[in-house]
Amino acid sequence: MRKLREKFLKAAVWLSAIFTIGMLLVIVGFIFIKGIGGINLNFLTSDYSASGDGGILPMIVTTLYTVFLAIIVATPIGVLAAVYLQEYAKKGTIVNIVRFATESLAGIPSIVYGLFGGIFFVITLKMGYSIIAGSLTVSIIILPVIIRTTEEALKTVPQGYREASLAMGATKFQTLYKVIVPSALPGILSGIILSIGRVVGESAAILLTAGTVAQMPTSIFDSARTLTVQSYLVAKETGNIQQAASVGLVLIIIVLCLNTLAKFIVKKFSKESY
Repeated sequence: MRKLREKFLKAAVWLSAIFTIGMLLVIVGFIFIKGIGGINLNFLTSDYSASGDGGILPMIVTTLYTVFLAIIVATPIGVLAAVYLQEYAKKGTIVNIVRFATESLAGIPSIVYGLFGGIFFVITLKMGYSIIAGSLTVSIIILPVIIRTTEEALKTVPQGYREASLAMGATKFQTLYKVIVPSALPGILSGIILSIGRVVGESAAILLTAGTVAQMPTSIFDSARTLTVQSYLVAKETGNIQQAASVGLVLIIIVLCLNTLAKFIVKKFSKESY
C-alpha cells in the first residue's frame, strides 16, 4: 500500500511538472510563432507611428525607465523592512500584524493600486500622468514580494553564522552586513528578479498613472507608454494580434536579459564578499 501511494504521488508530481512546462511552451511558442515575423531592426529602433508601420523604441525606453525606478525605490525599503522584521523586531502581535498586512497587500489586484496611484501621485502630489508616478505606484506593488522573499532568505542563514560572528567580537550590525546579508543574497536576488517580472508585466496600474502617450520620453516626468500597455492597446484598438505578439516577444527577451544581468551582478558581489 505504501509503495502504491509513493508511486501515485510521484506520478502526480511528474504530471504536474509536465503540464506546467507544456503550458509554458505552448504560450511562449504561440507568442514566438505569431510575433517573430514582425520583429526587425526598424520595429525595434524607430519611433511609434499611428499608421502601424512605426516601431516600439519609445515603449522599450519607457519600460526600462519604469523597471529601474521601481526597483531602485522598492529594493532598499523592502530589504531594510525585512531585515528589521527578521533580525531586530521582537516577536509578537505587532510583527504578526505587519506580516499579515504585507501578505494581504500582495493579494490586492493591481487595478486598486492603479486607482490609489492615480489619486495620490497623479492628482494629490500633482505629478500628472508620468513615468515617475507609474514607477512609484509599481514600487508599492512589488514591496510585499521583496519583503517576504528577503525574510525567507534571512531565515535560511544558519544561526551558527550569527553566533560565530558575535563570538569573534563583531557587533550585531557588522554581523548583519558582513555575514547574514551576503549569505542571504541569492534569496534576496530571487525576490528582486520576481519583482522585475512583475514590473515589466504590469499594465493596469501603469495605464492609470503613466498614461498612454506613444512618444519618446525626455524625462521621468513625461507621460509615456510601456510595452505592456502598447500590446494591450494594439490588440484592443486595431486587433493586430501579430504586432501585439511581437511586443510580447520583446517583453520576454527583456525579462530574460534583466534576469541574467541581475544574476551576474549577485555572483560578482558574492565573490567579493568572501
